Amino acid sequence: MKKLSLRTRVVTGAVVVAALGAGTFGAMSASASSPAAAPAAAVKADTSNRNLQQTTHLTVAAATKAAQATLDAAKKENQRISVAVVDRNGNTIVSLRGDGAGPQSPESAVKKAYTAVSWNAPTSELVKRLEQAPNLKDIPGTLFLGGGASVQVKGAPVAGIGVAGAPSGDLDEKFAQAGVAALAR
Repeated sequence: MKKLSLRTRVVTGAVVVAALGAGTFGAMSASASSPAAAPAAAVKADTSNRNLQQTTHLTVAAATKAAQATLDAAKKENQRISVAVVDRNGNTIVSLRGDGAGPQSPESAVKKAYTAVSWNAPTSELVKRLEQAPNLKDIPGTLFLGGGASVQVKGAPVAGIGVAGAPSGDLDEKFAQAGVAALAR
């Protein structure tokens, strides 16, 4: 039997590898083009079902409007703040860091908003509750300082607005209330 040269063996090996690769690719392509499984049947929500609950949430546009009104109120008083608007579940909808606001202020604003919506009360009122229940401050994600306001619909919380960066919690809360008021217009 004739011995093949090194070059012939390399070329032959490359052709075999290419052929195997093309076959595998073709098989995979054929599988990809097969019809997809039928989609699962759509679930129809029955609003009269007692296992379901309807909730009210702010739109992104409304949250942005409230946040901008908050920044504008602070700017009128030459204050550099950050503002956050969270939904009923404490998820951030909008967070704006005003020009010149401190680096800690965005996170503090989110925590104040979360705290306000969680207890459906201004955070300045919640600070007073710490006297009777000092462990409240240990709940993760909360910040018991003035500057958070709850947004309510028929007395139920639907969002929270938190402000941080002004020299006092009273000012922060005043600006947060300006954001709540903007939603009523």
